[in-house]
Amino acid sequence: MREAKLCDYSGVKGCLNYLPNGYAIWENIQSDLDKRFKDTGVENVYLPVLIPESLLQKEKDHIEGFAPEVAWVTHGGAEPLQERFCIRPTSETLFCDVWSKTVQSYRDLPKVWNQWCSVLRWEKTTRPFLRSREFLWQEGHTIHATYEEAEERTKLMWKVYKDFVEENLAIPVVAGRKTESEKFAGAQDTYTIEALMHDGQALQSATSHFFGNSFPDAFDIKYADKNNELHSVYETSWGLSTRIIGAIIMVHGDDSGLVLPPRIAPVQTRVIPIAQHKEGVLDKANELLDALNKAGYRAKIDDSEKSPGWKFSEQEMLGIPTRIEIGPKDIENGQVVVVRRDTREKIVVAIDEITTKLGEILETIQADLYAKAKAFLDDHISSAVTMDEMKDAVSEKKGFVKAMWCGDEACEDEIKAQTGGVTSRCIPMEEEHLSDVCVCCGKPAKHMVYWGRAY
Repeated sequence: MREAKLCDYSGVKGCLNYLPNGYAIWENIQSDLDKRFKDTGVENVYLPVLIPESLLQKEKDHIEGFAPEVAWVTHGGAEPLQERFCIRPTSETLFCDVWSKTVQSYRDLPKVWNQWCSVLRWEKTTRPFLRSREFLWQEGHTIHATYEEAEERTKLMWKVYKDFVEENLAIPVVAGRKTESEKFAGAQDTYTIEALMHDGQALQSATSHFFGNSFPDAFDIKYADKNNELHSVYETSWGLSTRIIGAIIMVHGDDSGLVLPPRIAPVQTRVIPIAQHKEGVLDKANELLDALNKAGYRAKIDDSEKSPGWKFSEQEMLGIPTRIEIGPKDIENGQVVVVRRDTREKIVVAIDEITTKLGEILETIQADLYAKAKAFLDDHISSAVTMDEMKDAVSEKKGFVKAMWCGDEACEDEIKAQTGGVTSRCIPMEEEHLSDVCVCCGKPAKHMVYWGRAY
């Protein structure tokens, strides 16, 4: 991650310095996802980083879920504060506080808001991108007049995440609803997308939560309908964070460095002049760069004095999807050589066709990265009917295991104990019927669940 200029450790344990290449990936994620949000009617806002303790205490289940990770501000300068402030681990309470003062009538609904910000959770064990104390994310929060409308919004945003991650990041996912023990603190239902990393471990990549009216009622948020009768509102929240950059690294990367999907790569191609000391080479390379940028590609040139081999290695480490080699012989023949980062295939392209052909190559890379990751995912999904089969699957093949479950949390705990840390990842919307009984206890099964070890 250092060599690829993504991030580095800061002076605060568990907090990262996001370097230009890493932050540029996040900017591209933010840009596309923000457009998708707004296409569904989302509006952006920004709320404070500090939450009064009295606000946090209003929703008991929520504060209990976050209590071990909360960091507190106790002094303003040298003076002790009359009330502690929490540095936001998430902002449900802040949004509810705003709405409790501003929502009065059915005309004020729905509120479909999102904010791009950072949050702080005092994690004991940290890993860059995957689990840091401060991380960047977006958190969407909405309230609605009806249960059905809120539930529909919850599932809509869940689908937005799934589409974005699969289409732009080329990461296939397993999607579904969390079990009671795995859902978000204070939520009625949590919907998740789970990606599979190269080592066979799952990574929860985005979640969408349906809160019902537990939060709004705690903050006494009511609206008057057309008959002037008061009703409760129904709330959702949903988020995706810089953890997804960790997924990009582990799903697509190789021993030479990053492999970035073209749609999200900060630089889609790097022009590398060969024998650039020879007359006309740099001029032609820069002419090519201008043409690519004018055509809408994110292109750069490496005209440093480093050797071509060094430049190739650096381009590969940075994960730039293609490089375009141009030297004296290429100029003479009216061509360039495009090299794919993912397969290292070399493709000879006429100079006057490069602005068209490069787009085709990039789209092929995007599709091939997804297909490769999907094949890996499919090859690492097993089925188990007995505990012996489950234990064999998680130890020999790794990845996800599909198995039936009775719905009892005690069986989740037992499965985790017997398999050395395997947990329920999600209940898919379309469940397969693998058997009539729970894989653990043998009682009648209620759901088919994806199980796996996770970060």
